[in-house]
Amino acid sequence: MTTKRPALTVEDLWKFERVGGIALSPDGAQAVCTVSRFSMDENKGSTSLWLLNTFGGGPRRLTSCGEKDGHAAWSPMGEAIAFTAKREQQGKADDTPQLYVIAPDGGEARRISDFAPGIEAFKWFPDGKRIAFVAWVWPELKGTKEQVKQHKAFKERKETGYATSEAQYRFWDHHLPMGRVAHLHVLDVASGRVTDLFEGTPYELPRAEPDADGFDIAPDGRHIAFAFDPQPQKRLDNPKALVELRLRGLAFETVAVDKAWDFDDPRYSPDGTHIAFAASHIGKKHTMPAHAAVLARGDHWHALSAEWDHSVNTPLRWSADSRTLFFTAEDRGRCNLYRFDIDKRSATLEVQGGWVQGFDVASGVVLTVADAMSHPARVHAQRDGQAPQRLERFNEALLAKHRLGAVEEVSVTGANGDAVQMWLVYPPGFDKKKKHAVMHSIHGGPHAAAGDTFHYRWNNHVFAGQGYVVACVNYHGSSGFGFAFLDSITHRWGELELQDVEAGTDWLRKQPWVDKQRVFATGGSYGGFMVAWMNGHVKPGRYQAYVCHAGCFDWTAMFSDDAYTWHAKELGAWYWEDSAKISAQSPSTFAGSMRTPTLVIHGALDYRVPDQQGLAYYNTLKARGVDARLLWFPDENHWILKPRNSKLWFSEFFGWLKQHDVHKAGS
Repeated sequence: MTTKRPALTVEDLWKFERVGGIALSPDGAQAVCTVSRFSMDENKGSTSLWLLNTFGGGPRRLTSCGEKDGHAAWSPMGEAIAFTAKREQQGKADDTPQLYVIAPDGGEARRISDFAPGIEAFKWFPDGKRIAFVAWVWPELKGTKEQVKQHKAFKERKETGYATSEAQYRFWDHHLPMGRVAHLHVLDVASGRVTDLFEGTPYELPRAEPDADGFDIAPDGRHIAFAFDPQPQKRLDNPKALVELRLRGLAFETVAVDKAWDFDDPRYSPDGTHIAFAASHIGKKHTMPAHAAVLARGDHWHALSAEWDHSVNTPLRWSADSRTLFFTAEDRGRCNLYRFDIDKRSATLEVQGGWVQGFDVASGVVLTVADAMSHPARVHAQRDGQAPQRLERFNEALLAKHRLGAVEEVSVTGANGDAVQMWLVYPPGFDKKKKHAVMHSIHGGPHAAAGDTFHYRWNNHVFAGQGYVVACVNYHGSSGFGFAFLDSITHRWGELELQDVEAGTDWLRKQPWVDKQRVFATGGSYGGFMVAWMNGHVKPGRYQAYVCHAGCFDWTAMFSDDAYTWHAKELGAWYWEDSAKISAQSPSTFAGSMRTPTLVIHGALDYRVPDQQGLAYYNTLKARGVDARLLWFPDENHWILKPRNSKLWFSEFFGWLKQHDVHKAGS
């Protein structure tokens, strides 16, 4: 007798081991990756490093003492792996993340830094004797001792207020360290001595989560290139320049600057003659794609991929012969790895998504970590002329215990007569002879996509496991379908997107297996904006209920978000210049037409869509007598990241839909 396998549940989601950052050894024979595990009982997770052999064989756990080991990078000779962690060692507990090194054959990790402000990201110098790292420091202070003293005083202060005169002072879910900026430092591995490369200069790294992709070290170890916002008032949307620092004498030279272009994430070629980077022509339009660009050192720069209608993701990686670049880019709901020939200026598909979440290249080996809608991330290694080789099977046993429904990609005719992609995820054991409920899962962005990816917060198979056919429309404005499609919604948000979602609903309602009385729409972030917009624009009854997670409701009040400097570019005006134009794009303007029951979900630590948006929407519905429910988290941001809160989120989500599924058979 065969046991029927259960559908995927939220509890199962938190049992999967989540593979993160990957890095190849210099000889390409081994790789290190991060693996995160979570406990629903303890309501927390831990991340450790695992070693993988690119020739085959099982993975081996490398670290187990820390809770958040990450950002692993091999030393140039491959004899050590450095990583960031907060641990207790030799009687000293880390107050902030520090650098540790461990031999790839195991043993105890050894702390090599003791820098009070903490270490955010790092890269090895080619000589293996030094490490460049990013740290937030007080720019007016001189010397490590002064930084340590100030850090101690700030930590022990009794005041809790945050005072600033900066235009950019918070990002997503955290305030930028008050009075501090991100500087590049050099750590001497043997002595532990730290030198601030930017001390006494106006230079700093961009303030939006500076990482190791924002700078690079030349192969000769004598120069560092980095992205820099040259404007006195730092803002998220300022165009960045590229600066090269000559370490001898600490001389800075701006090597690429153009007020109409944004430059980011430089990468030296292996022969040291060129710097590759991402370049976006934001002076033309803020939605312009990122192109792969290259600068011949001492000469001019030029965009390589300008004729290729895709936006290039960083990081960039060079081939060993300095003639090819590797990068990922989205294409029609997938994220692939491409090999770009610099001389021919043409892209060749290297690894097909799913969704390539990360990659590395070394010694003829291409390493990828990629997921797809029907499986969590997997790690593969590929050598020229050989088939990709799977390096781990962390989640296969758990995945095999469950039934997942089929995934289908269809096309509907949407706004402007354009073809619009819609993903369908069917319930396990789907029977087309029966009637099924439909649930739209509307993606955020808006310039993102519903992709072929395994999503831990909005997992389509968990949704489908409740009996819904899940529909994911890549409406106008979505990324990966060319620039014209992405930019088409600018200054008229809600218009074309609604037509596309409605076209998807029309297509679904024509299917014999759809119960027209059981159609729901849910969305998060911009998807939350969309369901609020639909509530004011779609005739009541077409959708039985909505779920609005972290949704935008009032664009004037949204000026409290962390990305307010983009509003005029996105909406077409500042709210004080043309209030009518802004109001015409705000769901709040159409509150008088809202009648469809709505579950509103928001987190207090959400600075991208501040929680007053959700509270105002909920309060408006209650004041109007519309059936509504609020789920508010005091300790979550734009996303729900804690296991127990995620369980509650799914419980409220499904409970709300079930409550309004009044036409369900037997109810």
